[in-house]
Amino acid sequence: MEIRRDDPAAPYVAGLLAHHLTELRGHMAEFAFALDATGLSAPGVTFWTAWRDDGLVGFVALKQLDPRHGEVKSMRAAPEARGTGVGRALLNHVVAEARTRGYDRLSLETGTADLHAPAVALYRSAGFIDTGAFADYRPSLHNQFLTLRLRESRCQHSS
Repeated sequence: MEIRRDDPAAPYVAGLLAHHLTELRGHMAEFAFALDATGLSAPGVTFWTAWRDDGLVGFVALKQLDPRHGEVKSMRAAPEARGTGVGRALLNHVVAEARTRGYDRLSLETGTADLHAPAVALYRSAGFIDTGAFADYRPSLHNQFLTLRLRESRCQHSS
């Protein structure tokens, strides 16, 4: 699998990004905080795609909240690639990048619906723990917040 820095507005990303946004907004409505291509292209946000056999199999973004704190945004494996290690590879990549940048902490917001359970299990297996709302988020029954102390995490970069 190859993970590369990419353009979230690229035509080959559009279908998977639309699927991601439609699924989240359909389940979480106003509590879905996933970024569209414009948000994923904003200053302070870095976007990567994952490729296997010349096919797009996922994406992830890292948003800088402050010089020591980053946020995992919009991590998604393509439906046909779920359960094949794409999510783990993307998470390992973004954690390694956060360490390279010198972040002390990496946080994320995700949903509480059943569709989020596999991702939450992945985050927890990498050392993410429950935390309170951060940045501009507000707590609700539809959202949960996790954080990873980078100096203590078990997640390691792999290619």
